[in-house]
Amino acid sequence: MSRTLIRGATVVSSADAKQHDVLIDGRKILDIDPPSNVEVDQVIDATGLHLLPGVIDDQVHFRQPGLEHKEDLAHATRACAKGGVTSFLEMPNTNPNTITVDRLHQKLEMAASVCLVNYGFYIGATPNNLDQLKQAQRTPGIKIFIGSSTGDLLVDQQEALEAIFAETTLPLTAHCEDETTVQANAQRYQGIEDVAVHSKIRDHQAAIIATRRAIDLAKRHRHRFHVLHVSTAAEIAEIRNHGNLITAEVCPHHLFFNVDDYDRLGSLIQMNPSIKNRDDNEQLWQALLDGHIQVVATDHAPHTLAEKNQPYPKSPSGLPAVENSLALLLNQVSQGKCTVSQVVQWMCEAPAKVWDIVDKGKILPGYDADLVLVDLKREQTILNSQQQTKSGWSPWHGVSLTGWAVLTLVNGQCVFRHTDPAQEPWFATEILGSEIKFDHDRGGYWTNS
Repeated sequence: MSRTLIRGATVVSSADAKQHDVLIDGRKILDIDPPSNVEVDQVIDATGLHLLPGVIDDQVHFRQPGLEHKEDLAHATRACAKGGVTSFLEMPNTNPNTITVDRLHQKLEMAASVCLVNYGFYIGATPNNLDQLKQAQRTPGIKIFIGSSTGDLLVDQQEALEAIFAETTLPLTAHCEDETTVQANAQRYQGIEDVAVHSKIRDHQAAIIATRRAIDLAKRHRHRFHVLHVSTAAEIAEIRNHGNLITAEVCPHHLFFNVDDYDRLGSLIQMNPSIKNRDDNEQLWQALLDGHIQVVATDHAPHTLAEKNQPYPKSPSGLPAVENSLALLLNQVSQGKCTVSQVVQWMCEAPAKVWDIVDKGKILPGYDADLVLVDLKREQTILNSQQQTKSGWSPWHGVSLTGWAVLTLVNGQCVFRHTDPAQEPWFATEILGSEIKFDHDRGGYWTNS
């Protein structure tokens, strides 16, 4: 088992950022500031760089199986490695949907043969699969689509929702957009091909009603619940002050895009939930800073450019983001809008705590050596031609950001290196990711230290 010493990095936690040496033994972090005479197999000189725990993206759609023309696990996990994302949790709306224990296990077996980074998969709720949800293990939790989705995943009937919240034990999460509101708005705006109408169809009320409904269920049944992709300022009041039951997250597109950007980007920023207003951007960011929203995740959901360029409403919702999400947040650090410790809290420590992930999210002895070295001074421009996602594009094409991952380790092994900007980035070719382990007896974000 080889030993690696990362020397001279500024090691970042949610509490502080201090210079340390970090000793890795095989897959694990062995020591912080080991003796100077410790024997190692290799030394990584990290002078001038910051060492972060690997990012955990708890909401992605990597499209495999069934939709591999848009994305697949091999391309997506290269994109993860480039972006400093060392672990992902993937949603169940593939083809077929992940709605049985057998399909969940099939996904885990498939991932073991192709993933460059660590992986976990949600099981999806339907109105009729309560028995499968009760049996499921080896998963972060249960995903409910309270709003339009694909296949059999829409759960809108109150009786079915009550049963899921009352009779299952895994953590729950949901896409919250009220189906009745969305359908009524769709009728009202039928025939309009301006993509900006998408934010009127999937409006503020659709999100607020469904989020309020889900939180009511969680409170009455005392069931841990995580609100995905909060998109409106009004939802903040709904998600805060619920003790140890409710956590929430926001995505970069809801922080950095708003309805004013439709003229420039069109369907590239068509998302579910939809992009909202500038005031929502500002208040969501403030809620993140204030701790009312705990997690930043991507909702990485790529389609081909040909699909996205169809006239609305044929154009599908979703965009790719995993390889740029960390840089987008580090760019906020460079602008003085947050600290690098806050980024670690939102993207590393908090998702590990929300989903009871074992030995990830921190740089401590005994934790997995999932690590990312970042250069907070490096300026780089996002270009479609350089994207690793199979879809080959980004809505942030042409945007220059300051602060980028330059080296990513998964289970102690290098999967991505771009320390010299004059050279092409290097990616590992062997499969280094492993199945994420969960300990749901820990109790989640509010009780897991």
